[in-house]
Amino acid sequence: MTVWWRALILLCCIPKHVETSPADQYKNSFDLTWTTRNRVQNLLMEYKEHQLGNKEFEDRGRHLKDLPLLSTDFYHWLQLTDWERLHAALRDIQSYWNMLEWKKRQLAKEETKNEVTTLPQSINNIQLNLRDLMKKVKFQMKHMKSSWKSPTSNTLDLETNSKTAWDSRVEGYIILRDLNLYLTKLARDFLLLASKTRLTQY
Repeated sequence: MTVWWRALILLCCIPKHVETSPADQYKNSFDLTWTTRNRVQNLLMEYKEHQLGNKEFEDRGRHLKDLPLLSTDFYHWLQLTDWERLHAALRDIQSYWNMLEWKKRQLAKEETKNEVTTLPQSINNIQLNLRDLMKKVKFQMKHMKSSWKSPTSNTLDLETNSKTAWDSRVEGYIILRDLNLYLTKLARDFLLLASKTRLTQY
């Protein structure tokens, strides 16, 4: 947490000189990540109310194997290269986009004419943000290695492993819960990248 706050202070205190500099690009990625995180938090509350019947619902014990791991060894995190951070971010964001796509299709299929919610559209809005974020990451990776080519996006096998309707609804909660935590972690990475890049300019 100390590293994160130091990066944020450094990013705010050092003046900008070139709007399209790599540091500014990372700052833009941070802003988009934080905006998306706020949207996810709002959707999570709405999802818990409409799908689980309780705004205060919490379940920290369940996990989905197709979601990226959230636990991070702090020493290992500090040793990662900038390229490794961006490569991991691209892979993980794509994974969350895929899982949201699965849940969006499932919700749309379950809706009837008499029971239509805004959940699928809200998920779609978050997916648009994630897609924009992936574009930014790809641009940053291309800037580092001009020979790098963007990989073809892998589509997820959109089949549920849930045994009951309740399990299926909880899976949607888990996706949003973990995405909220992941975006907090990703924002920290972008702050670190931005502050490191600014330091090299002086």
